[in-house]
Amino acid sequence: MENMRIRRLKKEDSEDVDRIYAAITRKPISADFKRVVADHADREDSACFVAEINGKVAGFMISYILTAGFGMTQSAWIPTMGVSPDQMGQGIGAALAEEIFAFYRSRGIENVYTSVRWDSTDLLSFFKTLGFDRSNFINLRKVIK
Repeated sequence: MENMRIRRLKKEDSEDVDRIYAAITRKPISADFKRVVADHADREDSACFVAEINGKVAGFMISYILTAGFGMTQSAWIPTMGVSPDQMGQGIGAALAEEIFAFYRSRGIENVYTSVRWDSTDLLSFFKTLGFDRSNFINLRKVIK
């Protein structure tokens, strides 16, 4: 897209990120999600970017560096991302991912991880097109009631 601009996430982008996330999930945005966005905005050790089209935020990707974790080397994690539903399929997510990959490459980080629900076929397909594959980690869960 020739009129797309990728730039770092700013605190002022929180409302746009919330709008996009709510449109994708069709649920109200939690205070925790708003806090995560605000916390990662403008951080030097995070690779958090938005995609603007004609000056309007159309997508976002939040990621950060993991410095330690069960014997793995320094790596990166993408906990969340989103593209406005009416603008999906136009390369916005891929452009955001490429910006993140470039950020981490410049810092010598070779591994980027994310976690996707097994039944989220569209998101699985998206990450597969970016070259993601299964890792040697297994997600574990314990329900606490």
